[in-house]
Amino acid sequence: MIKRPSTKELYDKLRQAREILDDGPIYLVEAEPIIADALDLGYDIAGISGVLKRLFNEISQKDYTGTKPPQRSYKTPILDCELYAFSWESRHFGCRVYLKFALKGDALWLISLHEDRSRK
Repeated sequence: MIKRPSTKELYDKLRQAREILDDGPIYLVEAEPIIADALDLGYDIAGISGVLKRLFNEISQKDYTGTKPPQRSYKTPILDCELYAFSWESRHFGCRVYLKFALKGDALWLISLHEDRSRK
């Protein structure tokens, strides 16, 4: 039995996310925690698109830290969509970062973006 997501599947999901970031919509599943985490990381939430473009250019499929198979969302706007989590040493932020997102149609849904808390 093949454990998914495969390396190719993760590569494709990251490619799709990068394409969406070029001109597609970005939605926040829950704005308040993402805004609070933005303050902690030192960026203005109004610039989230540019921040995400830089971050998605840093990560690769080897940085995947989500479950196999991916968790499914229980939040209404993206109910049952697969969640993709990544953790890596970010050059942009100068720390280890955790990012979780979902793709639904032509939109990227940001679930989490914060300093990686798994090693604290």
